[in-house]
Amino acid sequence: MEWTRGKERHWTYVFRDQSGGKDRTRHLGQDYEAAMERYRELTGGVIETRVTVDEAHARWLKGYVANNRNAHGQRAAASQHLMHVSPVIGHKRLDRVTGEDVRECRLRIEAMGRKPKTVHHALGGLRCFLNWCVDTGMLERSPFPKRVMPRVEEKAPDRLTDAEVEAVLGVGDPHAFTIRLLLGTGLRWGEGCRAQRSHLEGDTLIVARTKSGKVRRVRIADAALLREVRGRVGRLVSYREAGSVVFNRTVRRRSGVERFHVHQLRHTFACRYLESGGSLVALQQILGHASVVTTQRYARLSDEHVKADARRVEQTRRDLEGTRMA
Repeated sequence: MEWTRGKERHWTYVFRDQSGGKDRTRHLGQDYEAAMERYRELTGGVIETRVTVDEAHARWLKGYVANNRNAHGQRAAASQHLMHVSPVIGHKRLDRVTGEDVRECRLRIEAMGRKPKTVHHALGGLRCFLNWCVDTGMLERSPFPKRVMPRVEEKAPDRLTDAEVEAVLGVGDPHAFTIRLLLGTGLRWGEGCRAQRSHLEGDTLIVARTKSGKVRRVRIADAALLREVRGRVGRLVSYREAGSVVFNRTVRRRSGVERFHVHQLRHTFACRYLESGGSLVALQQILGHASVVTTQRYARLSDEHVKADARRVEQTRRDLEGTRMA
């Protein structure tokens, strides 16, 4: 069975065989499941597919990805395949892909100078695609080999220091309000740009169209920030989602914090939340992480916090010793 373009200029599944010494082509339609059922009838249950990796990946994007990922995730999946996978194995028959082909994809990505995290994401998408092919019956087993994923070193969250926070808050409105909003709620840039005054219920901001696709509720604990939000009309942030580059450039120039970018505000919110005694599970809900594992990276305390805690423990020990001697 193969995926080909018919006379009507649309793609369809066909089955080619021979009858009476002559080649014969049977059109099985555009629906994969129906085509596979018809194919089994014609071959007595023997499955042989000539679908290429690119053709199968197009079906994966149209079916699985479109139903399980947001618009950004869909674009990323298509882009990663187009740049990193298709040039290597896109033309190959799906059932002939081997573990060495996957390793070759990794070598190509690394040769492009991509960071280990980018390599990890691209190969993760390929692994998900091949597993989907197994689930749908297009492959008997996944050819994705073991120990091919690169190791990604864990990094501490890129947060702002207290001095840097004070500097960026001094840039003046409307930029300062946007910084206060993101720093006080932990919203992503896109979520902040879509937030409106009408989304506020009491002291809670209803956040829809999130990265995970789930609606979440974020309480605004800062009374001054809550009053500011209540005094707004319409959209809370004057910038559009594509305006983060301009926003970053303006804040850097006015504050002198050359390394500033808006996502640091989310990192800073998360670190401060845990340092003030907040729980990891609650932070996961606030940030909208699908897994608490993602949230755990914020559990690494700052050096100042560790030193302060060590001084507290030492003072407690001395107080206990003094009590015993008395």
